[in-house]
Amino acid sequence: MLRDASGVREGVDTYTMKLVAIGLVLGIAVGYLHGGRLLQLSELKPRYAPLALAGLLLQLVNPPGSWPLVLLILSFVLLTAFTLANIRIVGFAAILVGVVLNFTVIAINGGMPVAREAIIASGQEGTLAPLLEQHGVKHHLAGSEDRMLFLGDVIAVPAPVSQVISVGDLFTYGGMAVVIAGSMRRRSSSSLLPTLAEAPRVKVS
Repeated sequence: MLRDASGVREGVDTYTMKLVAIGLVLGIAVGYLHGGRLLQLSELKPRYAPLALAGLLLQLVNPPGSWPLVLLILSFVLLTAFTLANIRIVGFAAILVGVVLNFTVIAINGGMPVAREAIIASGQEGTLAPLLEQHGVKHHLAGSEDRMLFLGDVIAVPAPVSQVISVGDLFTYGGMAVVIAGSMRRRSSSSLLPTLAEAPRVKVS
């Protein structure tokens, strides 16, 4: 499927890349606004990080045929396992909710339904013809046969972003921003040593 404005092409799915970039930028911005430091991100060490990397890469790849849907489902399995393994880190619970919501609507409808009204509202009218001509494997124009459409791509984000996103996307990439912002504010144990050393000592007689 070819979606010129949204960035979905055979080869690389830049739609996902754009959402990841937005989540990263938002998280860093919020982290700085709350006094965080980018250096603190080095303290973030999530478990089984290769699962997340593999899951994202599978969503970026957009080969011909029915393979995109197979890879998309596999990516959700990997991302679910990753988020469950790191559920205790602030923000990962929101990511898990988003992954489950998106996986649910995709599994039920054989791909992500995209609302016509949202496409127009986001300024992507040029993608309607390709969606009508070629029923996309990963995304398709929403119809009367689609179920749980409220979980599909129905939220229009106007220019300069010009994207149509889902409720699951809000949770997923919002949670990513929370993870980054929270990690930028987290103080390592080594940074607390000078403070503890300077604390007044209480003499016990």
